Amino acid sequence: MDVEFWQRVHKVKTNTECESFNDAPQPSDWRPKIEPWLSAIFQSEHFSVLIGSGMTTGLCYMAGVEAQAMGRLELDGVYSQIIAEAANESASAMERGEANLEDDIRVALELLRGYQIQKHHDREQLNAELDHKLNSFIKNILATERSFKEKLGLATGEEQAKALVAFKYLNSFLLSFSSRAASRERLNIFTTNYDRFLEFGCDEAGIILMDRFKGKLQPIFRNTKLELDYHYNPPGIRGEPRYVEGVARITKLHGSVDWKFEDYGKIIRMLLPFGAADTHPEIPREATKQAVIYPNSAKDIETAYYPYSELFRDFSSSICRPNSAIVTYGYGFGDSHINRIIADMFTIPSTHLVIIAYGDPGDKIQRFLADKNEAQYTLLMGPHFGELKSLVDFYLPKSAIDRLTIKMRDLVSRRDKPGAVNSSSNNETTNSDEPAS
Repeated sequence: MDVEFWQRVHKVKTNTECESFNDAPQPSDWRPKIEPWLSAIFQSEHFSVLIGSGMTTGLCYMAGVEAQAMGRLELDGVYSQIIAEAANESASAMERGEANLEDDIRVALELLRGYQIQKHHDREQLNAELDHKLNSFIKNILATERSFKEKLGLATGEEQAKALVAFKYLNSFLLSFSSRAASRERLNIFTTNYDRFLEFGCDEAGIILMDRFKGKLQPIFRNTKLELDYHYNPPGIRGEPRYVEGVARITKLHGSVDWKFEDYGKIIRMLLPFGAADTHPEIPREATKQAVIYPNSAKDIETAYYPYSELFRDFSSSICRPNSAIVTYGYGFGDSHINRIIADMFTIPSTHLVIIAYGDPGDKIQRFLADKNEAQYTLLMGPHFGELKSLVDFYLPKSAIDRLTIKMRDLVSRRDKPGAVNSSSNNETTNSDEPAS
């Protein structure tokens, strides 16, 4: 793909199409080309989806909710300038463009560790400031969740209607990925987001999520990955359990606002409701010690920190295997440790990557794909393809277990063959399972 391809607003690259254009595309022209191709990919033997912050941003925009901003960390001590400069250098070295809040937090935590080793006189002030800022960061995420939930239930008129529409599209998006035939391997959902919009949507859509946490009253993170699943016994059939449909595995690569370190290094999932109030007792006060949120990595050694080594091992083992496909949505390819694993996946010829993105600030996606095998990736980029509404309405496949749709397509394809009867004859056989011949 040449330079002109990347300079245009909308970009499409599938198995048969490779085109870019500035004007908004017509869904009637592109749906017949994109939807069947995605349908085939979604039925890969091993299937994963990686969701970034773009999902939350787009969802909140549809609902008229202000999303948590990723600005800069503003500290008061003499170390504030040092942290800002180091964060800028780190972001530049990773070719991620401008530094953001996560870069600042990561550098500040590194500086705090150095201060504590040196017993520096500023260590207590820096620790107190970081606790306050991380606590505010968690509360801002909860505020976004709370605003969304309030618009769904408490708002009236146009505000509630917008939120309901946004939530409907979130559910449709999740069902498109998770409704695989139960005989196939479960969908693997990976996300870099700290919020719980995915979990909230899955609960409403009836999707059962499995993760590394075990327990009811106080779910505890388990180091051992047990391949647990959900089965049921059909009525009248003994000894032949069937897989439950609508089950997916979820891994939050950077942690979550409801994860907390407990005594003896245990990680528990707090009973923190979606959109909890700022005064909720489960919100950690000593955030630098308790909160399990993980800013962007700059060095390999950081991904070995507990529990992230286990989480990234799940990511690597899920996508780096034959006949595996992964779809990224709302992920800007700004995390080098994630990009490295996806790049390793390309060494296996039968794998495939689908990138769905609203845009490419900083040309990070372009640089990532520069040396990749074009046969192993699909690209849908631009405001039209990246917008949640148009993506769900026109391009994502319907649920793979929608047997009525499958049967309808089978009937239509048979009737379109040479020698098929006319429409009046077909109308006479509408109660039959097979078309007339």
